[in-house]
Amino acid sequence: MPRYALKIEYDGRPFCGWQRQVTLPSVQGAIESALAKLEPDLPSIGAAGRTDTGVHAMGQVAHCDMRRDWPPFRLMAALNHHLRPAPVAILDCAQVDDRFHARFSATERRYLFRLLARRAPPTFEAGQVWNVRHALSLAPMQHAAQHLLGTHDFTTFRASQCQAASPVKTLDAIDIDCVTLPEGQEFRFSLRARSFLHNQVRSIVGTLERVGSGAWTPEDVKTALEACDRAACGPVSPPDGLYLAGVGYPSDPFAT
Repeated sequence: MPRYALKIEYDGRPFCGWQRQVTLPSVQGAIESALAKLEPDLPSIGAAGRTDTGVHAMGQVAHCDMRRDWPPFRLMAALNHHLRPAPVAILDCAQVDDRFHARFSATERRYLFRLLARRAPPTFEAGQVWNVRHALSLAPMQHAAQHLLGTHDFTTFRASQCQAASPVKTLDAIDIDCVTLPEGQEFRFSLRARSFLHNQVRSIVGTLERVGSGAWTPEDVKTALEACDRAACGPVSPPDGLYLAGVGYPSDPFAT
């Protein structure tokens, strides 16, 4: 069976998350339903990451096995046709070796978190940014983030229901930028690692927001990390504003 890699974009608000559920709408379920319109009874698709309820994606990657040898651009067009009107789009499609696995072949995941700091709520981007109604300071958050770089026990920033075998992860990069808007500011948190714990990104961003507001110092983040205690974490940010921005592989399946 020919195998295809799919690069996927979606708005996570209508879905219970990526993973297929029996009674709830999911991104996986929407794509598998579209595939079933092309070829019934196909195997389940696999994804690089299982995003949670309300989390978005700009560069999710999944793989699927087909019976027919589809030209990739035709498979992409057919899937996008059958996905309507769901807020899911196949951005790219490539035929890959059958050893390629969207999850297990991945070498890194990249997440973006968008935080809008302004008193007025968002209208056009409601549900796509986290809106806090007070000012934040960029430099203290950037300073605090440096304490999280590298290999650590991230128990403090791990959801209690996380099923990962170990809380030890390596955070390769965390960059925070700020764009000044006519009314307020948008802060963008970009994080990169081979893999993340459940709620790790949202826990980190929620904690750094406390630093930006002045409620915590950068050193408080170091203390929280070293505590290896979930109770030491700051508030967990909502899923609004979190995006799976991209997935890295030893060889880019979409390069050609």
